[in-house]
Amino acid sequence: MNSKPVLHTILSPKLLDIYDVSNSIVVVIDVFRATSTIATALFNGAARVIPVDTVDKCIQIGKNTGGITAGERDGKVIAGLEHGNSPAEYPREFVEGKTLVLTTTNGTKLLHMALQNGASEVITGSFPNLSAVCEHLIESKKNVILGCSAWKDKFNLEDTLFAGAVISRIKEHFTIHCDSSLMAENMYELHKDDLKSFIRNTTHWHRLAQYGLEKDLEYCVTPDQANILPFYKNGDLVIKES
Repeated sequence: MNSKPVLHTILSPKLLDIYDVSNSIVVVIDVFRATSTIATALFNGAARVIPVDTVDKCIQIGKNTGGITAGERDGKVIAGLEHGNSPAEYPREFVEGKTLVLTTTNGTKLLHMALQNGASEVITGSFPNLSAVCEHLIESKKNVILGCSAWKDKFNLEDTLFAGAVISRIKEHFTIHCDSSLMAENMYELHKDDLKSFIRNTTHWHRLAQYGLEKDLEYCVTPDQANILPFYKNGDLVIKES
């Protein structure tokens, strides 16, 4: 009998270094809002999303590519960039055929950490593309790291809930001996029927709601609104074709 691939959940980028990711798919999770925005922009026809880890790179790559520069720090558009990190900012009529150059507080940082640590594959996940992520992980039959971007390296609930949603769907296909995965799944199962209410208790909700982003945040916990798979290839996030 073939052994099943192994799945682990990391609750903060600070924990990534203690895992060997060289033979694993790393799923970068940043529910509020980077990975929700990435899925939405690509679903709405963006040619690619270029994730960068610094503002200076974002500005320079935007100039070089003619792309839309976007990014926030602490919920505010960064000076020198054109747009923010809200999925609602990237409807099809605006983003179709364009390049989006994106930098964020947490998600793009973790993505680059995973690449630097030698991940065999990097994809991004959030509730808007939950099914696409789960289907890909089952089909790939590789070890998986569910990487929660957290908030400035501090644990957050929304990324953990998404990890739990993934585990709930795919656990039969993996060997999971990981307390953070057990906790994530249990938390999701406990709150899956009232997710939009429960998520309002999180610190990140309170942090971002003060900017009038409630509808944005509700979208970010709604499954399969942008059900494509962002896949990192040669510096870009593009839709992985089945």
